[in-house]
Amino acid sequence: MLIAVVSDTHRIDRYIDVVKKKIANADILIHLGDNVDDVEKLSDGFNGEVYAVLGNCDYSSEYPTERVIDINRVKIFATHGHNYSVKYGLNNMYYKTKEVGADIGLFGHTHQELIIRENGILLMNPGSPSLPRGRGRSIGFITINDEKEVEARLECIE
Repeated sequence: MLIAVVSDTHRIDRYIDVVKKKIANADILIHLGDNVDDVEKLSDGFNGEVYAVLGNCDYSSEYPTERVIDINRVKIFATHGHNYSVKYGLNNMYYKTKEVGADIGLFGHTHQELIIRENGILLMNPGSPSLPRGRGRSIGFITINDEKEVEARLECIE
């Protein structure tokens, strides 16, 4: 199962089009907010399942601010991250992921890509394809196999 993880697209169409091409073969798309209006564009022609959460720049009520998704018996906690002060550390994000019984915690907000594992929990921030503050424009991918083995990677986009 291939999961594309995207955050902080901020309605910049030229990068949304690039992201669409990169995620075309994914089974699932998870958008972590800012701006969830972009989910409609990203999911146009996308054949997989789509999940989204609201970010601090989103004013829609169509999506929740956080959610737990169960994929192949692996639990994923998805949030934008601003409610967990991720700009100042990952403790709140880590403990919320643990509290909800998730194996993976996904967040955005900082526009900086990150993958870390701590005590069996994977935390990932895919960065931003539109307004990066890290090494460059990026999105994330997670692969979950039938044995519940999880691999995560970041991919730079042009």
